[in-house]
Amino acid sequence: MKFSHRGPAPTNRNDLQTIRSLLPYVWQFKWRVMLAMACLVGAKVASVIAPLYLKDIVDQLDMPPTALVVPIGALLGYGLARLSTSIFGELRDALFARVTQGSVRTIATRVFRHLFALSLRFHLHRQTGGLSRDIERGTKGIGFLLNFTVFNILPTLLEITMVAAILFWRYDFLFAVVTLSTIATYIAFTLIVTEKRMVYRRSMNDLDSKANSKAIDALINYETVKYFGNEKYEIDRYDTNLGKWVDSAVKNQVSLNFLNMGQGVIITVGITLLLWLSAQGVVNQTMTVGDVVLVSAYLTQLYAPLNFLGFVYREIKHALADMERMFGLISENREVQDRPDAKVLDTRAADVRFESVSFSYEPNRQILFNVDLAIPAGKTLAVVGASGAGKSTLSRLLFRFYDVTQGAIRINGTDIRDLTQDSLRHHIGIVPQDTVLFNDSILHNIAYGDPNASFDDIVQAAKAARIHDFVSRLPDGYDTQVGERGLKLSGGEKQRVAIARTLLKNPPILILDEATSALDTRTERQIQEELNLIARNRTTLIIAHRLSTIADADIIAVMDHGKVVEQGTHRELLLLNGRYAQMWQMQQVAEETGGPFS
Repeated sequence: MKFSHRGPAPTNRNDLQTIRSLLPYVWQFKWRVMLAMACLVGAKVASVIAPLYLKDIVDQLDMPPTALVVPIGALLGYGLARLSTSIFGELRDALFARVTQGSVRTIATRVFRHLFALSLRFHLHRQTGGLSRDIERGTKGIGFLLNFTVFNILPTLLEITMVAAILFWRYDFLFAVVTLSTIATYIAFTLIVTEKRMVYRRSMNDLDSKANSKAIDALINYETVKYFGNEKYEIDRYDTNLGKWVDSAVKNQVSLNFLNMGQGVIITVGITLLLWLSAQGVVNQTMTVGDVVLVSAYLTQLYAPLNFLGFVYREIKHALADMERMFGLISENREVQDRPDAKVLDTRAADVRFESVSFSYEPNRQILFNVDLAIPAGKTLAVVGASGAGKSTLSRLLFRFYDVTQGAIRINGTDIRDLTQDSLRHHIGIVPQDTVLFNDSILHNIAYGDPNASFDDIVQAAKAARIHDFVSRLPDGYDTQVGERGLKLSGGEKQRVAIARTLLKNPPILILDEATSALDTRTERQIQEELNLIARNRTTLIIAHRLSTIADADIIAVMDHGKVVEQGTHRELLLLNGRYAQMWQMQQVAEETGGPFS
């Protein structure tokens, strides 16, 4: 399966589709939107009326001193129009604030939820740094798009329409023709040049995400970088990507300068023509000084938003490009989904069976072949075999990180594909080989097994995992920070935290995925006792490396190249004198001689 998320930036975007994706989130605040639109119209109507009062004021003041009176009505009208523009504008902003921020919150939450709903396959392909940048830019783009579309594009278009209508109504049609021609030329030029510029913006976004991904990946693997002395290599990779980003950024800036110059020329020509027509009208006595003031006032009102319109349009296109990847995440296919009639699993005695299970990560790479295994409720099945035999794949399929290609996995006779994923995973706990902890306190990491657990329950779990005494001796106790991925704790301490949070979860099904293979022999023996304790009376799947740790399992299955080649108890398999007996003998010799299995 191919994931498009980290591919090159798309060149055939559908901006209308992006906007349509956004509208349902905005429309959840429909009453606020409609009230904000009413205020917007009120503000623009008042803004367009104000110059008419200004014209009357000038005309009444442009009279012989003997006939001059204070134009009170026009002054009051002008003042009221200006005040209305301000009040309606502020009301519009206040009403729309909840729409913008609420939409951002809803979409960001949905993206976050959807990411957790995607399969493990997607998350094995993703790059965390680039993904976080895509979400960050996308949410910022939403706020920008909504604010500038509603507060700039729509008001400006409305104002242009009303001004053109007034000019056409009161003056020669050439005023309206020049105004509309200038605006049409300006918009056409802006659209054409901005579209050509977007290739640089998309390239900048892609290169920025890649550079950030490489930087975060290198920092996460700080120790590995230091082990191999590859600081210069990582810095060079980061700098190379930044160099490409600089090239795109420079081209983006140069094209922006060209766009600004072209817009300035168009606006200047339009304003000059309108002023020339106004001056000619005064000379021919078909227009008054007030008319010139009126036209000038409209030009001043249109100039600022029209000049700003180019910037707004560019930024809206940028926002759409930024939102593109984020909405792409939402449309990413959910490989594993609940069926419409999925049942909720609710049991404390779970019988687990793998029935003729075959599985492929890729069509040309089959991992499991007709695997049949059974774990009766409360019993323990241990699976052993060489690396790549398919052992860990069993646990991933049981968790339903993937769905089986053929066959079925059943719990108490029900295919797990007929169960809700939440209820299925609620019934399964795991102690993995490599315990990765959150960069938070020990308390938080243990409580992760049950976020609603009381502090006393957390302490009891820690005691059962034999980590309470260690934590109590720390200066900050349970508030001790464990560092990125738990790196401040030793391997044994991290494993005990993993055991404690699994105990707190208290699942009826337990998976021990080579939980002690990375530990030294002494620590392994200590933790093995704790693992045996928590596995008691639970349906347990053990994926083992050292055979000595699973000799007491109820059933032992030997896997080789995705197939179960032997099954039985420890004693039965030794008497069979097959693959398991050979592995047992090799490990016994290695332990006696201090070889690699010790």
